[in-house]
Amino acid sequence: MRSDKRLLVAARMIAGLVGALSSMPSAWAQSPSRTRVVEPLDAATLIKIRTLYRHLIEAENRHDLAEVRRMVWDSPSTLFVAKTATLEEGNWAGFCGTDVVMQHLADLYSAGAFRIDPDYDKEKVVGLTHDVAETYAPVQITVAYAGQTPVPRPFLMILNWIRTPQGWRMASDIALPIPIPPHS
Repeated sequence: MRSDKRLLVAARMIAGLVGALSSMPSAWAQSPSRTRVVEPLDAATLIKIRTLYRHLIEAENRHDLAEVRRMVWDSPSTLFVAKTATLEEGNWAGFCGTDVVMQHLADLYSAGAFRIDPDYDKEKVVGLTHDVAETYAPVQITVAYAGQTPVPRPFLMILNWIRTPQGWRMASDIALPIPIPPHS
């Protein structure tokens, strides 16, 4: 008798679970291969961000701080990851806040040689959300900051853009150095 009650309870639980699952939205029941992915940004917006990236690079190569500042998100969360002036500062660091980022760029520009040369053929722009996009591009950066010899070095540049009431602005700029492989 006891096992009959357990069987009845288990059958009721299974029936309840099946009922709950059948009432779920159909999207939950679809397999991942059937789920349609909707891109958060349209082609025109991605082209606009690609154009902004080129404009930003041109302004940086001219050392035009005023123009660069117009393209940077005005926020304490703005992030720029770059080399520090001294090893004591950690060699590389994240600089946060618009004023701090702009001051670091001013320091880079005033050190002399500073140039970014992206490989635009390999540039990628993707929408992450309706209000956030990311630009990825292999670049060569030439800089004389912090005692560096101003020769082009390979980096991967990753920028995040945020849509603001004033338009798209750069929210983060992360340049990852690519180690040069040893010669065989």
